[in-house]
Amino acid sequence: MKNITYQELQFWQTNKENFQLIDVREPEEHAAFNIGGDLIPLEDILRKRDQLDLSIPIVFYCKRGIRSQIAIQKLQRKLPKGDFYNLTNGILHLQKS
Repeated sequence: MKNITYQELQFWQTNKENFQLIDVREPEEHAAFNIGGDLIPLEDILRKRDQLDLSIPIVFYCKRGIRSQIAIQKLQRKLPKGDFYNLTNGILHLQKS
């Protein structure tokens, strides 16, 4: 599984790399704090896979990086040609305490 750090993600954003950012957390988590990704909760990821742009890299994130890993594992079985990245350690460390 490919991983990307938050610093690498910021580099992609700064350099206007073409990629899709997907938040696989629950709606209330996304509403409370997010880094700009489209919300597709983990339980809906296979059902809503038509919302994924498989022509570009897709970065998945969650709170700690575990649900996003699970999402990628599920998708890789159905979409083996997808270019999926997991945000290392999620976004927990970015949230204000």
